[in-house]
Amino acid sequence: MVQIVTVYPAADGESRLIDVSTDQFAEIVKHIGEGATRLNQNQSPSMDDYHNASRIQYVVHLEGISEIEVADGTVKRLGPGDILIAQDTTGHGHITRGIGQGSRISMNVPLEDGPWLPKG
Repeated sequence: MVQIVTVYPAADGESRLIDVSTDQFAEIVKHIGEGATRLNQNQSPSMDDYHNASRIQYVVHLEGISEIEVADGTVKRLGPGDILIAQDTTGHGHITRGIGQGSRISMNVPLEDGPWLPKG
C-alpha cells in the first residue's frame, strides 16, 4: 500500500507529520506550481539535519528508503512509491535520512502555495 504523508509548519514553528488519504492527494495534485520537476539521486546512508523544504512540492520516492523526522520524535519511513508533500518552508524544519546502501531516487514536483493540509 502506498503511503502519503505531509510535513507542514505548525503554529508553534515546529514541523509536523500527518498521513494523507489518496482522495486528499488527488485534490492536491491538481495544483501544480511554477518551476521545474526534478529527478534527484542521492547516495545512502546519509543525513540532512534540520532543514526546511526548498519549496512547496510533492516528492515521489522511486528507489531507496528515506526517513523523515520532526522535533516531536515522529518518524516516517518512505520507500518506492511513497509520497511526501513538503510544506515546511518556514519554521524549525525536519531531518531527512537515507537508509541502507545505494541510490535513493526521487521525483520532486512543485505545488502552488498552500497550505494544503492541514487547513485552518
